[in-house]
Amino acid sequence: MPLLPTPDEFALKHSSAVKNMICSEITTAGGWIPFERYMELAIYSPGMGYYCSGTTKFGCAGDFVTAPEVSSLFGRAIAQQAVQIIESVGEDSSDILEFGAGTGKLALDILLELESLNRLPRHYFILEISGELQEKQNKLFAKFAPHLLSRVQWLEQLPTKFKGLILANEVLDAMPVHLVARRDNDLFERGVVWNGKRFEWSDRLLVEGELFKIAEDIIPLASLDNKNIEIYISEINLSARGFIRSIANILEKGAVVLIDYGFGRNEYYHEQRNRGTMMCHYRHHTHDDPFYFPGLQDITSHVDFTAITDVAAGEGLKLLGYTSQAQFLINCGITEILSRIPVENTSDYLPMANQMQKLVSPAEMGELFKVIALGKDNQQPLIGFESGDRSFLLEKDM
Repeated sequence: MPLLPTPDEFALKHSSAVKNMICSEITTAGGWIPFERYMELAIYSPGMGYYCSGTTKFGCAGDFVTAPEVSSLFGRAIAQQAVQIIESVGEDSSDILEFGAGTGKLALDILLELESLNRLPRHYFILEISGELQEKQNKLFAKFAPHLLSRVQWLEQLPTKFKGLILANEVLDAMPVHLVARRDNDLFERGVVWNGKRFEWSDRLLVEGELFKIAEDIIPLASLDNKNIEIYISEINLSARGFIRSIANILEKGAVVLIDYGFGRNEYYHEQRNRGTMMCHYRHHTHDDPFYFPGLQDITSHVDFTAITDVAAGEGLKLLGYTSQAQFLINCGITEILSRIPVENTSDYLPMANQMQKLVSPAEMGELFKVIALGKDNQQPLIGFESGDRSFLLEKDM
């Protein structure tokens, strides 16, 4: 593990409290909890988890940088896709619903762009579980676009019905995942125990239930022995499956656009990816130890987009497209948006051009992040996927 910055005294006390809370949970559960529960407690426990405490998470002073923090071009390009969806649904009945809006920067950029195009939705709903982040989002709008605050509404739960665009940027990757291990022909669920000094891994035989059935279908079999792999470890995200079912249940007409890092199933569960994709983020350092100062670091895993597509199809959602972030943004006209700035105005143009490069470059965010769209009662092909669609990569057997 790389040498990581040392937390200050306040942060160490907070992490110690989170650790004690998780230890108490392990004791109550009989000495063992699934990693999925550990992850949920470490990042979502009310008032204590990583996303529910007051630490700075986004930007240079935080632990990672998201695309909306990189450049307003990101939200302004997505707004072009939003226009098409709003028009197809009907401007008088179309809304936008964003999950996990972070600092609120994406919502702000989208609404400002839609305002300039005279295509504002009726409402821009934000479903945010963190009270601290909700306050930041409110303050951002109050500072930069107070006239748009009347359009923004914060929700504590899903609406019963929805028409328009449902948007989630880097949400699926932060959902708690189950860790599954295969040794020979046996499947195990990877869990967490406390040995009196530190957290440790502990595997339990997996023989039945939804997790077992999914793992049996997708985790590589005993042929691993022929490749000198003693154990194969990977993630299964049941929460993401539940999320898709929930939004499919409320969506009457419109589209769901999900942006995250991940793969189709054949690449995700490839035999050579035998240590999984789970990663932790702390002060712009990445490592693979989720037990390092719980409550102070983000824990994520890549998204199995084939699983997302399978669940969506079973719930009546149609796959509308799947491509890289770079291709999606280019299709949505990010270069044209940049061209609105005169090239001779170097003080404005050059920084924005550099920002666009980070969003679309294969060496930066362009290829790492993928965009998938799902729809219901949506007849028109989406502009974000009009070229470079990679839906074939979601097939189970290629």
